[in-house]
This record gives sequence, structure tokens and C-alpha cells, in this order.
Amino acid sequence: MEQTLVLIKPDAVSRGLVGEIISRFENRTIEIKALKILRPSRELVERHYEVHRGKPFFESVVEFMSSGTVVAMVLAGDNAIALVRQMMGALDPLKAQPGTIRGDYTLSTRENLVHGSDSPESAENEIAIWFNPEEILD
Repeated sequence: MEQTLVLIKPDAVSRGLVGEIISRFENRTIEIKALKILRPSRELVERHYEVHRGKPFFESVVEFMSSGTVVAMVLAGDNAIALVRQMMGALDPLKAQPGTIRGDYTLSTRENLVHGSDSPESAENEIAIWFNPEEILD
């Protein structure tokens, strides 16, 4: 069973979309292995986006992600990474298909509601940034 990190970003939290987003994953029989609500520190967000340091958007994404409440989850299931990314939809709201989370709810490329790991290696690294091993159910 594959695991992935999903972050429900501050824009989704402030818009009251947390329950809707979680229920979409649960309805696809993706298991929640860990879940927490937090206001991440700048340092935590910088660690998460470290691979993008030096890129033009790095500073704005760090500011955005540390500006409010985030829901962090470890989800698990068969092909969880690809399935979650498909359910999230394209980053660009003009390209996100209806029926996806972003296609139904996103307003901008910068504030795009959710993050999902893009590979098994990223998932492993990102999960370790946001969760201690004892916080994740077997």
C-alpha cells in the first residue's frame, strides 16, 4: 500500500473546504493514516519546499503556506500518489477539469487548495517533515 502526503492549504481551510476535500478522498477508499491541524512555522514550510529554493515563487509560497492553518494528512492506498494527484486536478485553474478538487474550487494558481506528493521519494521525504513515525497508524 502506497502512502502520500496531502496538505490542505490555508485558502481551503479559510473557505471551509476541509470536510469536502477529506470526504472526496475517503469516498475513493483512500485511508487516512495520520491527520493534524496546525499553523506551520516558516522553517517547516521552507524545509518542505527546499527543492524549490532559489526559484522565483519560493518566497511567496513560503509566506502563503505559513500564513494560516494547514491540515496535514498521510493517505494510503493502491496507487495513492497518482490517484490523489488525479483527484486534485491541474495546478492552473483554467486547466483543472471539473470534478477535480481544483477544478471545482480553486481560484488561482498560487492559492490552489491542496498539495500532494508527486513521487514515492517525495512522499517519504515530505511525510518525514510533517509527521513523526509514531503519529502514523500502521
